[in-house]
Amino acid sequence: MTCRLPLTVLLLGVGLSGSALCAPLDTANAARDDFARTRFEFLDANRDGVLSKYEYDSDVVFETADRNRDQLLSAEELQAAIGPQPADAPTAPERMIAVDLDRDGQLDDAELRRTLEMRFSWLDRNADGGLDFDEMKAGVGARVRP
Repeated sequence: MTCRLPLTVLLLGVGLSGSALCAPLDTANAARDDFARTRFEFLDANRDGVLSKYEYDSDVVFETADRNRDQLLSAEELQAAIGPQPADAPTAPERMIAVDLDRDGQLDDAELRRTLEMRFSWLDRNADGGLDFDEMKAGVGARVRP
């Protein structure tokens, strides 16, 4: 089974479709809510209504995105995992700039995990160690800077 959804949620947090960006506020909010709900339900493996750090940062993310199995994510692999994005969304290389610590143009497992941990901590507004739906929804479309 190929899962592209987790990487999008975990690494990027970009969720609005191009049509939602131009839609009236209520329509854009509904699209954002639907998008967040779909991703939240996908990641909530034990169906307890809270995303644990393990559910958010699973080994499946890197394994799924690393198509050539070289233990590195290229910009092309990241883009394939992200899928179609709005025209004004940053490109995969632009997204990688802040998290590619060794500046080799690729993400290794440690760089990806650091990014996921940082995003999880940022999303966990009440610092309880889990993400509820409202915390997840609040982060859809928002970028985190290291």
